[in-house]
Formats: sequence, structure tokens, C-alpha cells
Amino acid sequence: MALLVIPMLLIFIAVRQSSKGSALYWSNRIGRNNEIFKMPKFRSMLIETPDVATHLLNTSDSYLSPIGGFLRSTSLDEFPQLFSVLKGDMSFIGPRPALHNQDDLIAL
Repeated sequence: MALLVIPMLLIFIAVRQSSKGSALYWSNRIGRNNEIFKMPKFRSMLIETPDVATHLLNTSDSYLSPIGGFLRSTSLDEFPQLFSVLKGDMSFIGPRPALHNQDDLIAL
């Protein structure tokens, strides 16, 4: 566990230093038995980003924080989800937890 905390702490500090706002982004997801839980990610976008799906933004890259592109390309923004796995909200195996508007995935 200590091996996970040190790199996560470094990323947390880097996110906080590179842009204003919280280092973590919490997304409501639909988990097992259609229960809603909060899934954490390191924030890779600026806090001024419109609250819409990233693929709906014309220039989504312009909303990335200074280290957001790196976090996404290396998938380090997903690192906090390990705590959701340890907590039992998620698992390593199976589909990614769906957003509330992804009915096709929720039906699986």
C-alpha cells in the first residue's frame, strides 16, 4: 500500500501546483446492482471546462491542465481508482462502471 501512496502523493501535488482547483475529480458512476458510487480520478482538465462530455467539446485539448495531457496519455489520471477497487466499488475484471447516461452499458 505504501508503494501506491508515494506516487499518488507526488501526482496529487503536481496537479495542485499546475492549476487551481481540487486535485481529484469525482464522477458518479453506476456500479454493481445499479448502485451509484463516486469514482475518483486525478483532475486532468481545467476547472473552467464546461460540464459536458469531453467528446462534445470542439477543442477539448485546450481545456487540459498543464500536466493533464501527460496524465491521460500515461493513464495516471486513473490511479485513484485503485482505492475504489480496494473499497469494493470496482474490480479489475469486467466492464468499466457506466455513467448515468450510458443505458446501453448499464444494461450489461
